[in-house]
Amino acid sequence: MTDRNRLGEATSPYLLQHRDNPVHWWEWEDVAFAEARRRDVPVLLSVGYASCHWCHVMAHESFEDHEVADLMNAGFVNIKVDREERPDVDRVYMDAVQAMTHRGGWPMTVFLTPDGRPFYAGTYFPPADRHGMPSFRRVLTAVADAWSSRRNEVEAQAGTLADALTVVAPPGERLPDGDTLVAAHDAMWDVFDHDRGGFGTAPKFPQAPTLEFLLRASGREWAPQATTMLVRTLEAIDGGGIHDQLGGGFSRYSTDDSWLVPHFEKMLYDNALLARLYARAWQATRIERFADVARSTLDYMLECLALPGGGLASGEDADSAGEEGVFYVFDYREIQEAAGDDAPLVNRAWGVTPEGNFDGRSIIYRAVPAAAVAREFGVDPDRVAAALDRAREALLIRRASRTRPGLDDKAVCAWNAMAVRALAEAATLLGESRYLASAVELAGFILNEMRRPDGRLLRSRRCGRGEVTGFCDDYAATVLALLALYDATGEVSWFRRGEELATDMVDLFWDEDNGGMFAAGGDAERLIARPKNLFDNPTPSDNSLAAEAMQHLFALTGDERWTGYVEDILRLGLPFLERHPSGAGHLLSVALVHLAPPCEVAVVGPDREPLLAVIRERYRPEVFVAQGDGSASIPLLADRPALAGAATAYVCRGFSCDAPVTTAAGLRAALP
Repeated sequence: MTDRNRLGEATSPYLLQHRDNPVHWWEWEDVAFAEARRRDVPVLLSVGYASCHWCHVMAHESFEDHEVADLMNAGFVNIKVDREERPDVDRVYMDAVQAMTHRGGWPMTVFLTPDGRPFYAGTYFPPADRHGMPSFRRVLTAVADAWSSRRNEVEAQAGTLADALTVVAPPGERLPDGDTLVAAHDAMWDVFDHDRGGFGTAPKFPQAPTLEFLLRASGREWAPQATTMLVRTLEAIDGGGIHDQLGGGFSRYSTDDSWLVPHFEKMLYDNALLARLYARAWQATRIERFADVARSTLDYMLECLALPGGGLASGEDADSAGEEGVFYVFDYREIQEAAGDDAPLVNRAWGVTPEGNFDGRSIIYRAVPAAAVAREFGVDPDRVAAALDRAREALLIRRASRTRPGLDDKAVCAWNAMAVRALAEAATLLGESRYLASAVELAGFILNEMRRPDGRLLRSRRCGRGEVTGFCDDYAATVLALLALYDATGEVSWFRRGEELATDMVDLFWDEDNGGMFAAGGDAERLIARPKNLFDNPTPSDNSLAAEAMQHLFALTGDERWTGYVEDILRLGLPFLERHPSGAGHLLSVALVHLAPPCEVAVVGPDREPLLAVIRERYRPEVFVAQGDGSASIPLLADRPALAGAATAYVCRGFSCDAPVTTAAGLRAALP
């Protein structure tokens, strides 16, 4: 075969970033492994994503270097994979990396036998030996030598790892109970950073699934510290540099323990999850700042990630103009010019100093509350607020003239669905009809553009092309999005579409032998292992999303098969909930609702909004609502007439209902 780089026709922006490398890259395809067998050489698998800073660093240092490329081309068949397009490949081989190195991350570098079994792995390798890490050249030479001179050892290592990757967790024997939830809460409190919020030390991630569990646990007697952990963390993240104080949206994580210096890439999934979380946290706490953060985050998504053909982009790069974070930071002079005569107020509020806090420049963060600045300087608080607004607008104008970070312009199904859910829920909670309109439009894009003609969801789409079939998280997140739209609009068509997709999800992904959902469908390419995700990383796990969707469907339909699947997933996940609760926060949220127990509310008749508003007065995750005129094909609404032509609510548990109520006060008293 002709030696060449084959990435020029890829759909992935990440792969296209490497199309001009001197490396003879292949996409993940059978012919690449056939070529490795023909040449009798190992496969070098490199996995990353378009907005990954260290992926760019390794590309510049190694993949663009002709001498390194010569080593790669001579000794290996080189395959490049976008982890966001192929999460199944990423998960299988990340498990191998973690088994071999006890850590993980991207870029991921794995050496495979021609039949796909891993035998050596790592993440980023530098161009020269440093900090205890071998250079990439040294690694390439050593692996090639081992393959040619110690093949038996390599094959034995590959066999051992492959066997370990195919071990299947046995079916669980019992369900989580109240003690499981208490122990999880206490374990989180043990690692909670009381001073700065969040958990553990640097680097710090927002951990939206864990915060969702704390939100659901807030106010419950068995979780006395849940509200403290939730509010302190949300306030710290909001005030830090990880939150774009000028343009809205959140970066992937903070490199320090005080949320100041972010890793500047912005991902759709983080922002969708956090926007929803802040909206729900406002509902639970009535801290107005949380509502503001939810709005600014959703606005960032709609303004900066919207794609011309519909859908939302996967994320924005950490780098622009060849430097990480340069788009977001400012030098001292720029800030003084933007602030004008009020520079002392702005400097104090945003922690601005001549020395800066990031390589001589400043990351804007909320160092001191505006009210405290006003007291300190003896001025009216409105003056401080106005000064900050003027400086913000001036800096945004200046920032707009810079080269914006690169956009990963593929639409990923699951992440777009998470955005639909966030928009739909925020629309009802915050009274913002524009978000509902955006949610409906985005859901239409998923249903019309991210499916094959036979209805099979696709993982991603870019420039009108999509080839990889959807994974379990794509289905589960889309079902939850459609159910959120039904909840927001009362339009039964959204429910029906969600129920149909959930049925397809079970057919494609359910493990009949051991329970739980596989990540890849039964119709997908067979890898050396079929992964089953129970950990959140960084989005909620496939199984926890699927369980939440089926929990919702059971509440609306009473169909026992749905709760049977939920309980099987909870049994399967119990060891993770007990040993690593902070890594399975979303499944803990499902367990909390299952044990609450769930409460179903049917609201029928005209002018239902006053009764629905009562249900939304606070966050009630265990309450599931069906609304309609009583004739809709949703079992929870069946035989629930409106009394005297007025809006009527039926509060039920296990489809056994209390007496109907027609007043806000009556419904409020009947709700848990």
